[in-house]
Amino acid sequence: MQQMRNITKLIIIMMIFVASDAVAQQISSSFKIARVKYSGGGDWYNDPASEIELLKYVQKNTNLKVEPVYEFVDLSTDKIFDYPFLFLTGHGNVNFTDSEVRRLRAYLQNGGFLYIDDDYGLDPFIRKEMKKVFPDQEFAELPFSHGIFNAHFKFPNGVPKINEHDGKKPQTFGLFYRGRLCVVFTYETNPSDGWAPPDIHKTPPDKRELAFKFGTNLIVWALSN
Repeated sequence: MQQMRNITKLIIIMMIFVASDAVAQQISSSFKIARVKYSGGGDWYNDPASEIELLKYVQKNTNLKVEPVYEFVDLSTDKIFDYPFLFLTGHGNVNFTDSEVRRLRAYLQNGGFLYIDDDYGLDPFIRKEMKKVFPDQEFAELPFSHGIFNAHFKFPNGVPKINEHDGKKPQTFGLFYRGRLCVVFTYETNPSDGWAPPDIHKTPPDKRELAFKFGTNLIVWALSN
């Protein structure tokens, strides 16, 4: 009987240790962005330094604990659930398989956040694929009064115009789950071009600053809503 009690105590101690270790790992972990790898032929991988530069900016200008690294995830794996923030960009075709659609839907319905930036030419393809994820929704343009435009920095006129593209006005669209904004899609602006190192796209310093500030708002919003 005494031996059984000792074993029980040992098991409880081990459980406490494991739980404490898990909590410690959560506390010590830093925020990272995961780039979405998708099929269809689009260049999902372009400008890999963009996220690194954005996270460096966030590190300097907020109290958030971040890790400025480049990481990517394939929608066909459950690794997407390791990240609170996914980033998808590119110039061309996007294609989600049925299993990827189900996995992305589950991710978004369980608190995940996806930022999509049209790097020019992505718009018609991503609209079609996201319709698979939320069949009952169309992308809704976010009003300038939406909280994402003042989550940390103030953008009274909405998303800033970073890249000219077709010269149209910049727009920000969203998809929602139970009232929570879980997908943001920027069109005719391309903030992520502004995150890239300055020698890549020759983005003027003032526009790079605006791009970083808007990216910071996206992260702050995603982590607080």
